[in-house]
Amino acid sequence: MRVIAGEVGGFHLKGPPSRATRPMNDKLKGALFSSFASLGIEPERVLDLYAGTGSLGIEALSRGAQRAEFVDQQAAACAVIRANLVHTRYTGVSRVHQLSVPSFLLRTSEEPFDLVILDPPYEDPALLTVLNQVAASPLVQSEGIIAIGHSPRVTLPGSLGEFVRLRHRCHGDSCFSIYERPIRGTAVEHQAGVGPSEESGR
Repeated sequence: MRVIAGEVGGFHLKGPPSRATRPMNDKLKGALFSSFASLGIEPERVLDLYAGTGSLGIEALSRGAQRAEFVDQQAAACAVIRANLVHTRYTGVSRVHQLSVPSFLLRTSEEPFDLVILDPPYEDPALLTVLNQVAASPLVQSEGIIAIGHSPRVTLPGSLGEFVRLRHRCHGDSCFSIYERPIRGTAVEHQAGVGPSEESGR
């Protein structure tokens, strides 16, 4: 597992502390960030939920984000995230929170984020509940983006509250979906420029 591009592109990251943590593979991560670039998404403040190894938030920092917050309820995972932040020299622009995601989302003291990334356990029965909690949270800026890694066996809705899905792509046994709260029909405009093969992931 490595940082794919940007300031610390090529840096190798410490892997998950156990098989219970399944980080997004490099191929899917590369496709996710390529989609961000093609959609003109250039986040400044990133929230990495179910952070695992911190790979997604660190990728965002490497590509130009100014700040990232990492949330995972497992102590071992938080230790790996901190080690990876030390290795990539991003400790000064990040924080690690050992909390459950629903607990973190109840916080009101954090500044809003323009990109929220989730890579939850594939079999998490509370996935849709948490996604709707994220979409309704004041932690997401009014023009923010929500991106989620998920199993192809998980069917996600076309919208989450005010957020509309822009992209859905799969590579093998892993997928991601990107949602945006539309401003004057921007989501419709983005979707109009996405061909059927890209939108379906096939």
